[in-house]
Amino acid sequence: MSQKSENSTKLHFILVHGIGGGGWCWYKIRCLLEKSGYKVSCPDLKSAGIDSTDPNSVLTFEDYNSPLIDLLSSLAEEEKVVLVGHSAGGVSLTHAIHIFGKKNIHLAIYVGATMLRSGFRTQQDIIDAVPDLSEFGENIYDFEFGMGQDQPPTSTVIKKEFQREIIYQMSPLEDCSLASMLVKPGAVRALQGAQFGEGEGVDEVKRVYIKTMHDRMLKPTQQDAMIKRWAPADVFVVESDHSPNFSAPFELFNLLIKACNLYVRV
Repeated sequence: MSQKSENSTKLHFILVHGIGGGGWCWYKIRCLLEKSGYKVSCPDLKSAGIDSTDPNSVLTFEDYNSPLIDLLSSLAEEEKVVLVGHSAGGVSLTHAIHIFGKKNIHLAIYVGATMLRSGFRTQQDIIDAVPDLSEFGENIYDFEFGMGQDQPPTSTVIKKEFQREIIYQMSPLEDCSLASMLVKPGAVRALQGAQFGEGEGVDEVKRVYIKTMHDRMLKPTQQDAMIKRWAPADVFVVESDHSPNFSAPFELFNLLIKACNLYVRV
């Protein structure tokens, strides 16, 4: 049995979407991985994708991320999990690492993603990880205020007319159209409340960062800042917009496999 086919029979990729997305975001990558023999899961986080929960009712990050934590808790010990997080999905990965460490997770791959060791604890965390989209105007978000107009927003989404320019400028038009139909308001209050303690073995899990070099959402300078503060085992680059799962699926697939070949022992 070849090394590649042996890997494919033992690795379980769990692909985690960003805020406002869903498991559907990974349809190209899932297809490529499954055709190569890998097991793949694409969970919808609370209120995302086909989960019908009102995002304005999801007020804690633990609640928002519970589908991923429940999935990891249900797996057999012999499963070799490779976590892949895109955009704000990186916060979900870090949360999982703090809880499970090397017991369940053999590699964590951040794709143009938020990578903060302790979540949003300091002003520097906000500077490094929260998108600054002021160059596109002042009125690009739709907000909902589930706790009242005098409270911070509970959910948000980038307005449809700005989505292609900011998130999908290099992606096929049909994927941008699909996203405009499926993207939902994301539970931003829950995400902003993500804070993690030390966690056993949090630095024992190998991490790889894939920089999205033409990213207008989470700019390369922000990605560099997070990489510098919490250095991963390796850094790869992909010539893509914020969404290489749409704009550069074959390149992203190849980088995922490269990372596994380098850092996962089967």
